[in-house]
Amino acid sequence: MESGTSQVVVAFRGEGSGAEELTWAQRDVWDLMRRTGRTMNIGGTVRAAEGETVERVAALLRFVMSRHQALRTRLHPVDGGAPRQVVSESGETALEIVDVAPGEDPDTVAEALRVRYQTTMFDPAGEWPVRMAVVRSGGTLTHVVVMYYHVVVDGFGIDAVVRDLAHLDPATGRQTAAVEGVQPLELARQQRTPAALRQSEKSLRYWERQLGRIPPRPAPAPAGTHDPGEPRFWEVVSVSPAMALATRTIAARTGVASGPILLAAYAVALARATGSGTAVVQVVVSNRFRPGFAEAVGNLRQFGICVIDCVLDMAWGSFDEVVARAWGAAIGAYKHGYYDTAAHQELIARVGRDLADDVDLSCYLNDRRKETRDEGTGPAPAEDEVRAALPLTTRHWGVKEDTYDGTFYLHVEDVPDAIGYTLWGDTHRFALATIEQCARDMETVVVEAALKRAEVAG
Repeated sequence: MESGTSQVVVAFRGEGSGAEELTWAQRDVWDLMRRTGRTMNIGGTVRAAEGETVERVAALLRFVMSRHQALRTRLHPVDGGAPRQVVSESGETALEIVDVAPGEDPDTVAEALRVRYQTTMFDPAGEWPVRMAVVRSGGTLTHVVVMYYHVVVDGFGIDAVVRDLAHLDPATGRQTAAVEGVQPLELARQQRTPAALRQSEKSLRYWERQLGRIPPRPAPAPAGTHDPGEPRFWEVVSVSPAMALATRTIAARTGVASGPILLAAYAVALARATGSGTAVVQVVVSNRFRPGFAEAVGNLRQFGICVIDCVLDMAWGSFDEVVARAWGAAIGAYKHGYYDTAAHQELIARVGRDLADDVDLSCYLNDRRKETRDEGTGPAPAEDEVRAALPLTTRHWGVKEDTYDGTFYLHVEDVPDAIGYTLWGDTHRFALATIEQCARDMETVVVEAALKRAEVAG
């Protein structure tokens, strides 16, 4: 017997409506989705609270849809160009209810629902950008599944939605405070102002200077060994307690946070994989540090560029020096990660014509940690503690995809007492052994540096 589904219609009404062009970040994700064919839906599954009811989850859905313009946004096509965002004042959506059949596992049903939501494209013109469902077993809610359309909200925007639930009165369903943060229609208008355009121009001048620092590769990059019967992009999943301890050692020694240390390790690993002494990494910039952006429910993430010299030998110095360069590169990337996407694309096309054919700008880093980002602080662990943790490292091949965003894409995840990271590699460009070695090298270089064996071959 299969699970059954039903729906509850949820009506909503909020403040603000109208139409505007896409914001810079919205345009960036829209173009990326069109280029790769990926859904890029973001969200997940949580276990339902004890005693949770369909009515309360429906009230929560009504609250978030009513409260946030981004979640009442649909995209209307424009002939020959990017779509326009259209915010509606009111509408109706549906809360899906999945009843688990006798003998079925609620966890399995919830996971299948999450996968369906994540892998099914949103209809940007006809569908609201939130999918929500509950899983019910024997009359008891076991899970809540939520998925968002990434064009209109990013991961930090989802965090803002969660924090904003504190302003829902559970007894009445009313809002207890005004909405914080810039709204998408207002942001689109702001980005046409002279101040915003000056910021964009400043950022793009920085990008152009950094692109001018990229040397041609001394030798062709290793060839891939793609099997046409397999998906093109493969993921290596690594969890390293030793790397977390080693990062603490380096942080204590250098005074640099864990983020730039991991960026430096990634840069060295990329340099080894590509045969170049300079790594080029685009890092995800949240832009939440800008005025009015911290609590905004919307999409503000763009990319910043880091060009890092990272040969490790006696002439270049130790890994600590690469960490210092990575720290400076990251500061520049975050400061200049806010710009007009269309103008940025024109710059890349223009400058790209002058770069060597083998220069690759499609290596990315997304540090998604929220809970463990600051675990690198505190006293340095003993060297024996780092060594003892090395056998605890786990590494395996994960998901395979037909399409992804770049040659290498590193995601750093929240994992207690460890550094958890997934590295996507393009098998058209690199052999599987090279992709796996790149993931291994990240751990190796950090651990060696922590154990004071920093002068290693680049």
